Amino acid sequence: MRASSIAEAQRLPLALTCGDPSGIGPELTLVAWSRRSALGLPPFYLLSDPALISARARAIGLDVPMETTSPDGAVAVFARALPVVRLDGRLADRPGEPLPANAAGTIEAIDRAVADVLAGKAAAVVTNPIAKKPLYEAGFRFPGHTEYLAHLAAQATGTPVRPVMMIAGPDLRTIPVTIHVALHDVPRLLTTELVVETARIAANDLTHRFGIARPRLAIAGLNPHAGENGAMGVEDEAIVRPAVETLQREGIDARGPLPADTLFHARARQGYDVAICMYHDQALIPAKALAFDDAVNVTLGLPFVRTSPDHGTAFDIAGRGIARPDSLVAALRMAAALAHGSGPAPA
Repeated sequence: MRASSIAEAQRLPLALTCGDPSGIGPELTLVAWSRRSALGLPPFYLLSDPALISARARAIGLDVPMETTSPDGAVAVFARALPVVRLDGRLADRPGEPLPANAAGTIEAIDRAVADVLAGKAAAVVTNPIAKKPLYEAGFRFPGHTEYLAHLAAQATGTPVRPVMMIAGPDLRTIPVTIHVALHDVPRLLTTELVVETARIAANDLTHRFGIARPRLAIAGLNPHAGENGAMGVEDEAIVRPAVETLQREGIDARGPLPADTLFHARARQGYDVAICMYHDQALIPAKALAFDDAVNVTLGLPFVRTSPDHGTAFDIAGRGIARPDSLVAALRMAAALAHGSGPAPA
């Protein structure tokens, strides 16, 4: 990022979406803002319905001043009140009860956050968790948040976008090559090209956003013991190894296929900057085991910075005031570090 771009980004707030209004997103935001000074949080504004946020603050017993504002006014407001950029539609405050009627507002918040960043009104997008079922019931046709953000980016720039999900915690970064698919579909969907493309995007973003001059990529095998030279499945030799060889020829520091069962202990983690895994649970189980409360979901490959808490909507505890804001706080901090070019972002 050029020095002038960094200086400009540092004057901009983060655009934070409400997520599913029936989940814990509203109260996480309220708690985070109320602790902003102690936590040293960067300025942000919340895209939501002010009436819903006021109702949730009362429900969890927090006295949080709020001001409706525009993105341009958010930084000035942030010190004295939670800046809320009003959505066009109203949102129903029904903690723990996801409503298809709220889907339009949930999507509007994402649309406007992305538009604000692309228009230079915000430094980065931070998204509170959404639930897919009420969105699907309202006609949403994207697999999830990540795919929809890629669609918006491609629509705005006219360039195809390939998003990559990375889970980043204090001690581990992991990336799943295949994401929300059934385990029995993974061997069919896994290709050498997909592994190579995922790793290229990871290496590029770790260099240009995270400030790692030469990222070290550990490429996990698909099968136990990375297939043991074909004794336990052919995919590692036929798909993963050629991908690693291609990456090495391109000058990317990649190793593999590596047995996943020995990839995540403390000594092994010292040898790489990110683990590229073949399927969802292979990547997310170690990431969440090591940092369940403060891991961050980072979308690589986008023309803007996007982070999110690495947890779901937690409908079962919504409105009770017991949800921990740790992951949202980490997501806000990481978004600011990445967008502001303030040196290597936290792992």
